[in-house]
Amino acid sequence: MSDKQTNLMITKEFLKPKSIAIVGGSEDIQKPGGKVLKNLLDTNFPGHLYAVNPKADTIQGIPCYRKVEDLPRIDVAILAIPARLCLQAVKVLCAEKSAKGIIIFSAGFSEESESGAALEKEIRYVADTYGATLIGPNCVGYMNEHYSGVFTTPVPRFVPDSIDLISGSGATALFIIDAAVQLGIPFASVFSVGNSAQIGVEEALAFLDESYVHGKSAPVKLIYAESITDPVALCKHAASLYRKGARVAAIKAGSSEAGSRAASSHTGALASPDVAVSALFEKAGIIRCYGRNQLLTVACILLRGVPEGKNICIVTHAGGPAVMLTDVLSEGKVNIPTLQEDQQKKLLENLYPGSSAANPIDFLATGTAAQLGYIIDFIEKECPEIDGIPVIFGSPGLVPVHDVYDLLHEKMSTCSLPIYPIFPSTGNVLEEIREFQKKGRIYFPDEVVFGKALARVLNTPPPAEEEIDIPDINHKAIRNIIDKASEGYLTPDLVSALLDAAGIPRAKETIVREESELEKAATEIGYPLVMKVIGPVHKSDVGGVRLHISDHNTLRQTFKELMKIPDSTSVLLQAQLSGRELFIGAKREVPFGHTIVCGLGGIFVEVLKDISTGLNPLSKEEATRMVHRLKGYGLIKGVRGQEGVNEDLFIQAICRISALCTTAPEIAEMDLNPLLGTPRKVVAVDARIRIEKL
Repeated sequence: MSDKQTNLMITKEFLKPKSIAIVGGSEDIQKPGGKVLKNLLDTNFPGHLYAVNPKADTIQGIPCYRKVEDLPRIDVAILAIPARLCLQAVKVLCAEKSAKGIIIFSAGFSEESESGAALEKEIRYVADTYGATLIGPNCVGYMNEHYSGVFTTPVPRFVPDSIDLISGSGATALFIIDAAVQLGIPFASVFSVGNSAQIGVEEALAFLDESYVHGKSAPVKLIYAESITDPVALCKHAASLYRKGARVAAIKAGSSEAGSRAASSHTGALASPDVAVSALFEKAGIIRCYGRNQLLTVACILLRGVPEGKNICIVTHAGGPAVMLTDVLSEGKVNIPTLQEDQQKKLLENLYPGSSAANPIDFLATGTAAQLGYIIDFIEKECPEIDGIPVIFGSPGLVPVHDVYDLLHEKMSTCSLPIYPIFPSTGNVLEEIREFQKKGRIYFPDEVVFGKALARVLNTPPPAEEEIDIPDINHKAIRNIIDKASEGYLTPDLVSALLDAAGIPRAKETIVREESELEKAATEIGYPLVMKVIGPVHKSDVGGVRLHISDHNTLRQTFKELMKIPDSTSVLLQAQLSGRELFIGAKREVPFGHTIVCGLGGIFVEVLKDISTGLNPLSKEEATRMVHRLKGYGLIKGVRGQEGVNEDLFIQAICRISALCTTAPEIAEMDLNPLLGTPRKVVAVDARIRIEKL
């Protein structure tokens, strides 16, 4: 958990300043201090502008002071000076000039050295002391409809109810904005948080959540993050925004797989940091994206309106792009339902010969604007099963097609279904598209990018419930075991005690250390038996598991063989059960908490890696979703006369493991592999738990 104040409000002066000082202002617009001043002037900042530079009286036509001590009172200060000079400047600006907003472009802080980190911390302390909002250092700035406090271009068009962008990378923010400007996509605000000394990704999102007013605030929040320092806050505020009517889409870059390679359990190897990020985003209702184009495309879909269901009707005048869009949507589990024969027949009566009305609806390259309008109206009124309409329209450049773009603009305003205009040939219809954009419209240049983005939007579930019902488990017994346990793998008796306390059914078993104890133990459990060596971590790898033990002679001989295995200390006797092999695991992944993993056991987890992951604590709905999305889910339901598994008991076991991890956060890794499932019961047969004290 971060030590930052996640409820820190961003000051009103920072958001809408009446005066701004550029410390390090310059005539040279190729320098940050010169470029930010030019941006403020070019965008007609309505308040007072001042510069600070020891060598000038005016810069770019505005008053310039030789030192910060000479400035009048100001609302926001933008620093473009060497790092070593920033602390003293911030002290004067906050204490003497009443500054309530500080933006530091300068590098040379925590990203470079320990001394830089210490300097950054002192600046944060000063800003906190005087109640000032601090952005940066090492950032490109902040901008909204009131001012452009950045040293980069282009500066986008600002519309309050559009998109808020939060980026941990200034360069990435710039590249996202550059692409957005070309597509005519507006923004409400842009946070480039840099080193996040005070305001980071989580703090900016918290502010956007706490200040959100549906219908007035931006309904789309985009995030680019290279680190997540406070996943609890990120999840809380993303989920809160979802419930208020906004959506969050994010890129999380830089997740490492190195930690998982050294893990000693199946779960440890499978539940990588990146898997934890995906689990966090799913719990929060965040749409995860994997590139700038996908992020912007998702944003455009959210602005246009999300279909209420997954049934899509593609309208096109070109076959190839429609086929590619159909493929990518189908791969993304989005439906392209074939229209009924009577619907097709009625449609074709008003289209040119050779047109297709099955879905995609292809009205040919010679199709007219009137035909396109007829098709859209028909889908809306006669096809109640359809939830959204992508329209692919390009042009060979033979004749002007303003009427098509005018019609699309009209239908996007009146149609009850969301229409997504896809324009593959922008060069031939540049003038028409510019007119389309001037009307405030956004289009999609690539059908495949659009299709993948739409699938991501439609396949991202709502956030988990705010209050999760945790199964009733024996907290006192669990804490008693964990508090007394040493670090490392627990002994089988302690593992069994933890499973019992968590309410996980397990196979009847006992531990035998001496040959003289064998027959009594075997009689109590009953044949057939499984015998497992205790000591080596990976029993199967050393031949330490023997099945189908059904008589006393085999029992004694197997015991002797197992005890000869290096590191063996005893042998576990266990009732041999039958059923479908299942798998549940858990791994603590700092700073996310525990990832909970489930799947089918045996080859399905070891070779095929068919698993589902969720972030602790899990609701019953989340655990159910995890089970349903397994590729081998059909085996759990039962196929071709084979018995399935009691799905409810499997889900219940997953929730109980989640509750166990909540009570015992010291659990570093856990494998229940296998559990055996039948229509009547789900029983743990083998388990390993490794403890790391916090």
